[in-house]
Amino acid sequence: MLLFSVLLLTSQAKGARGGMWTPLPVARAALPGGAGRDNSSSRPFHPVSECGERPNFERGAQYSRIIEGTEAQVGEFPWLVSIQARNTHFCGGTIINEWWILTAAHCLSSEELIPTDLSIVLGTNSLNSPSLEMKAVTSIILHKNFTRINMDNDIALLLLDSPITFSELKEPICMPTNSNLSSWRECWVAGWGQTQSDDKNTMTTDLMKVPMIIVHWEECVKEFPKLTRNMLCAGYKTENYDACQGDSGGPLVCTKGSGRTWYQVGIISWGRSCGRKNIPGIYTLLENYNFWVKKVTELEGRPFDAKKVRSPPKEKPRSSQASEFPKPGSPRFWLLLCLLSYKLFAIFYQ
Repeated sequence: MLLFSVLLLTSQAKGARGGMWTPLPVARAALPGGAGRDNSSSRPFHPVSECGERPNFERGAQYSRIIEGTEAQVGEFPWLVSIQARNTHFCGGTIINEWWILTAAHCLSSEELIPTDLSIVLGTNSLNSPSLEMKAVTSIILHKNFTRINMDNDIALLLLDSPITFSELKEPICMPTNSNLSSWRECWVAGWGQTQSDDKNTMTTDLMKVPMIIVHWEECVKEFPKLTRNMLCAGYKTENYDACQGDSGGPLVCTKGSGRTWYQVGIISWGRSCGRKNIPGIYTLLENYNFWVKKVTELEGRPFDAKKVRSPPKEKPRSSQASEFPKPGSPRFWLLLCLLSYKLFAIFYQ
């Protein structure tokens, strides 16, 4: 069975490309150094009530360069998971809530692949960690209209056998709520795939990342005639940044406006080789599938609610005489006073 391995790649692949692609305008360019981040030191973990947050990410830290890519920091992509078969990584995925992992359909399209073959590794940057947290899979759901002919509808969901307990290293990503692609900024992809396009032995066990800029669809379709409106393009014009084999199924994540909440805009899908300058990669346009995700998860009995806030339920106050007595002056207070007066009148004048 052919396994699609994954990792961000910034290869030295040679070959000219006809034509130039134009990136969408962004509020601020995505920089490898993380421009615009504050210099706060490590912060204590606090319960996260929303998706797309990174409570354990130290924003002021320096980045170390790894084979032209960048090594991700601990907690920088807490929604990213490794999808493995027989303890071997082959695709990436994202946590969208405690039960569901989002990935690419082409990763799971083999008829020989069954849920018990899969395991999900989460909460780590290193696949060599001695104590990896793993989850089993009970259901594989591919989009019914996925086709390998043009890779349209390249989206799938995995249902876990037990819910994820969220922590600073395990957080859900936000689903996109925005149809204006030009409003996304500071976009990144991350994964454990190849770091050289022509060498499968360069699969990394440490999570890597590269910055991305979204490209106009009209420009991208000139290079990729089979592009559909369910796809988007992203790359980095001045560098060889790209996703590669083993990164498939992982997320393209971005922020919008001046906020620090992260949204998954795309799913790593396909491309022409890896890391070729001026040739963007192709991603599944996730905003087209919000309704599909909602319906599929409802049918499986584990509905996904994009608006649900993961704040712990408030503890109800214990019942006591003081808490049950109405506030003086309130309607209930006067009603109770009237009832007591009536009872006393009945007792003394019976």
